[in-house]
Amino acid sequence: MRLAVCGPGHPFRGGIAATTTRLVLALEARGHEVAFLTPVRQYPRWLYPGRNDRDPDACPQVDGARPILDPFAPLSYPATRAALYHLGADAWIFPYWTWAWAPLWLFLLAGSGRPPVIAIVHNPADHDAHIHHKLAAALVLGRCDGLFTHAERLAESLRMSFPARPVASFPLPPGEHLDLPDRTTARRELGLGADEQIALFLGLIRPYKGLDILLRAAARLPTQTPWRFVVAGEPWARLGPELTALRQQLGVEDRVRLDLGWIPQPRMAAYFAAADLLVLPYRAGSQSAVAPLALAHGIPVLSTAVGGLTELIEDGVNGILVPPGDPVALAAAFNRLDPERLARLAAGARASADALTWDAYAASLERLLATVESSNPV
Repeated sequence: MRLAVCGPGHPFRGGIAATTTRLVLALEARGHEVAFLTPVRQYPRWLYPGRNDRDPDACPQVDGARPILDPFAPLSYPATRAALYHLGADAWIFPYWTWAWAPLWLFLLAGSGRPPVIAIVHNPADHDAHIHHKLAAALVLGRCDGLFTHAERLAESLRMSFPARPVASFPLPPGEHLDLPDRTTARRELGLGADEQIALFLGLIRPYKGLDILLRAAARLPTQTPWRFVVAGEPWARLGPELTALRQQLGVEDRVRLDLGWIPQPRMAAYFAAADLLVLPYRAGSQSAVAPLALAHGIPVLSTAVGGLTELIEDGVNGILVPPGDPVALAAAFNRLDPERLARLAAGARASADALTWDAYAASLERLLATVESSNPV
């Protein structure tokens, strides 16, 4: 098929850019002719409270990608739509994850004569969404011809909201495989003890991810706990100073390390190599791109039971699930995790990740495209 994929890619960073790029490469590997239209900017400065949203090493550059999208310049929309129509694609594919891109998507979806459109629904509405964010999602997704998401729980929610639209799901595969150094080298590079049990949080730090709950759980552990916590990622807005103050208030500076800032890919490999466990203390959420990456590298995941994480993490097999918003339950889970149990979970993590491939992901999307085509004959 001739496909047009619109969304973030090189040189932007973040999970949406990485996963959209991997999808393009997987579709090309399966023999499709793919045009990849990328943005000239991913977010306006006022919307993205991090230092910078570009990192040329964050995801590979796709040959022939065209940076023509500008979601925040409405005067550019007609030229973008004309360029899309000129491609003569059999279908358009784009990610939905934020209301901020909704005006562009709505413009492209308007009118007649376009091919079928599939939305890759990362979030049915923004995290911490207000009513207008939810309305934007409903308007965009309701105009698409098919919806593809990453957990059956989310798919069921989409079927209820959009009963006339075909919906399919497939777990998000891991992104770029990391070339991990050996553990001794990684821990020496990061200044971590050889005998410590390292629980890692890695990624953008936002309120819904519950880092304050993790710090409160750490404060409940015994004085002689073998666990040390490493929080590595870029804070959203004022969360950096707030977490630093909370760590001091709780008196856990000796067991919680805050490495606040964007983590480039080579540095990310060192954190994964050093870790015994990935921890996701989310209050809420639909999924995590970091979780499948951890599993693929044999790192079990301790997560709260939210969204699609309950389908990716099998309690007692490749990780541990605890109730969200409960530092007592989270602390109890750490107390139960000894080296022997961690080793069993690590083996389960490797085994569970084997089925999560981008080829299988693209094949599942193809099946949805076939369903959409059969229900919308030319």
